[in-house]
Amino acid sequence: MLKYLSVWVLLLLPLAASAQNALIKGTLRNPEQQPLELATVAVKGTSLATQTNATGAFELRVAAQKELVLLVRYLGYQVLERPVLLMPGETLNLELVLQPNNQQLGTLDVRGKNEQDTREQVSVTKLDPRDIKTLPSAYGDFNKVLITLPGVTSNNELSSTYAVRGGNYDENLVYVNNIEIYRPFLITAGQQEGLSFVNPDLVADIAFSSGGWQPKYGDKLSSVLNIQYKKPLKFAGSVSGGLTGGTLHLESASKNKKVSYLFGARHKNGRYLLQGLPVDGKYNPVFTDAQAYITIDLSKDTVPQGRTTLGILGSYARNNYTVEPETQVTTFGTRQAPLRLQVGFDGQELMEYTTYQAGLNLTHRFSETYTTEVLLSAVHSWEREFRDVEAYYRLCDVSTSGSNIGECQQELGFGTQYDHARNTLRARLGTAEIRNSWRLHQGSHLQFGAKASAENISDELAEYGFVDSADYVSQNYFLGSQLDLSTMRYSGYMQHTLELDSLKTVTYGLRATYWNYNRELNISPRVQYAFITRHNPDLSFKAALGLYYQPPFYRELRNFAGELNPQLKAQRAVHAIVGSDYLFKAWGRDFKLTTEAYYKWMTNVIPYDIDNVRLRYYAKNNAKAYAAGFDVRVNGEFIPGAESWLSLGLLTTREDVQGDSLTIYNPQGEVTGKQEQGYIRRPSDQLVNVGVFFQDHLPDNPTIRMYLNLVYGSGLPFGPPRRPEYRNAFEGKSYKRVDLGFSKLIVLESDLVERKTVSLESLWIGLEVLNLIDAKNRVSYTYVSDVNGLTYAVPNFLTGRRLNLRFVAKF
Repeated sequence: MLKYLSVWVLLLLPLAASAQNALIKGTLRNPEQQPLELATVAVKGTSLATQTNATGAFELRVAAQKELVLLVRYLGYQVLERPVLLMPGETLNLELVLQPNNQQLGTLDVRGKNEQDTREQVSVTKLDPRDIKTLPSAYGDFNKVLITLPGVTSNNELSSTYAVRGGNYDENLVYVNNIEIYRPFLITAGQQEGLSFVNPDLVADIAFSSGGWQPKYGDKLSSVLNIQYKKPLKFAGSVSGGLTGGTLHLESASKNKKVSYLFGARHKNGRYLLQGLPVDGKYNPVFTDAQAYITIDLSKDTVPQGRTTLGILGSYARNNYTVEPETQVTTFGTRQAPLRLQVGFDGQELMEYTTYQAGLNLTHRFSETYTTEVLLSAVHSWEREFRDVEAYYRLCDVSTSGSNIGECQQELGFGTQYDHARNTLRARLGTAEIRNSWRLHQGSHLQFGAKASAENISDELAEYGFVDSADYVSQNYFLGSQLDLSTMRYSGYMQHTLELDSLKTVTYGLRATYWNYNRELNISPRVQYAFITRHNPDLSFKAALGLYYQPPFYRELRNFAGELNPQLKAQRAVHAIVGSDYLFKAWGRDFKLTTEAYYKWMTNVIPYDIDNVRLRYYAKNNAKAYAAGFDVRVNGEFIPGAESWLSLGLLTTREDVQGDSLTIYNPQGEVTGKQEQGYIRRPSDQLVNVGVFFQDHLPDNPTIRMYLNLVYGSGLPFGPPRRPEYRNAFEGKSYKRVDLGFSKLIVLESDLVERKTVSLESLWIGLEVLNLIDAKNRVSYTYVSDVNGLTYAVPNFLTGRRLNLRFVAKF
């Protein structure tokens, strides 16, 4: 089968596969022999599920030679569990009868619904954590699975940042067990940033919303990533390693299951990957983090388990990046007129980010219908950015013919550029929050809560740069300031989910925020509506409309001169989304097609420029913008037993910045007036975005697998710095990357390699080809002027093709 790999990569679909599956068919009726329509039939503990049709019939393809439990649910009836064990190719016919639930309604809603079903939620995608661990990527970072989703973009494989539907990297919410997570402030370049907070080894559930989310989630403009960590029931663990580092994770629970813990540690070194950068030098990028999550059941023995639980989250992360650049040779331009920039460096850079975060989640269930969560969290971040680098550059044109082909033939410019930085930042954040969930009656769910946050930030900036060209020295930039900021933020929300019937659901509510720094109060109404068509339960439609605010954080407040603007207001955006989900069968297997169209109208916008992956804000509410697009995703088992998906996103986003007028000249070179530019492209304007995650295995040996991670993004706009007339005026090159992986899973018998109660369960060995097509992707541009005053944008490239060996041992 592997000989057809090139065809799979081109077509993204398998040509042939034989299933080691079995088929369960049957009908579902009540004691009066009436068919039960839209009942859920699922395999317990998995996302595999289907629904009965109008005659009560269903079909479900399951794994063979594996003990499974069939779970059947229908509103108002008792849950039915049926163990099954089938041989390959076997078909099992069942006649199932559900008994009415005689318990009085109004306690817990037992409406049959697959937890992985997102048809009643707008712009929400749920992912299987197992796919993340096998996804081939530079660092095995969690966020790399997100950029295979529609509407999510990231043009840097070394960075954990991502943008969603025309937003930027600072507009995304991240929660772990309802505790909000923060990212470093002083990010300068992707290779210095390190890993995302989320540790894939600890994840149990992933839900990602790309817009139109409910009021219970916070105050950003682009997306919500909601992660739930596992609650283990027994001892287990894993160790992984590769050419870029390794991980360790442990999990266990006490004998009475009242105490459980998760622990994960990661250590990554990017030296091997950064050897593929155009700049030769001594790289030492080291990323280390450790996390622990402890769950304690505080319930008394006289009450049911889980009534009162305490979750404790602790994390430590240190990203240390040092580099001594030496030389760089970049050839650019066109084939007819190539140019070459040669650079010699002296000096070094040091980037260091150290973050501590702790959180408590105390949950108490007062009754079967009312639950309260109390959340406390604190963050301490210390960041340093030191730089003293002098670059001696030479710009020339390259000969394209003759005996000296490929060599410099004429000097166009030469000089020296010096950059100096001594930036330090300390951030202390503390939050207290209460969340309440009250099921008023069947089909009616009320949620409300409040939150208070204290912030203390101390920032010292000292950086400058100058250029010495032909004995003429000009200062590029200068920044020197010392800032202190202490503020309080308050927020609250209330939302009501009403199930109008078994097919229609509406969620509506309000969210309010107040910040004492700018004394601004914002109210955000939001509503979602979803329904499943009565005549075709496989087709559903949904829509969302809401007002979203993003109160400025520290980086938005600081302008190019290092000054804070206390008058800065929250950016606001109206999200309007319509979409549909369609469940269908192909090759006898289940698939899902999701489509969404969206429009975001943004006011009080704070413009920004992107320098590498650093965002430089104007610190003014002097723009309005819009983003419109269409997202489509199809996912399912293209190969039996291996979920894959293909995503396509189309986007246009523009902004109108006040005061960005152009000077108008007449043919004689005289100034005749000014003209506003109107709507121009935003820095995140990427017309086409394609993401593919594809898995395959040998038909007669599913332990040998292939993984494909493909990302394509059309060119982003760019322009020279400190030239507002050329802001985002030029079209960048597209981003293309294909990562390919092969693996072998070795399952060990339980009586092998035993050592007391610990035994090696399995060994996963993988070979990855990173950047398979060796694409020359650009991350930024260096601007160099020649002797005639012309400015050239010299591209800075990302990593080339690399091989990576990985192993994962589970015990």
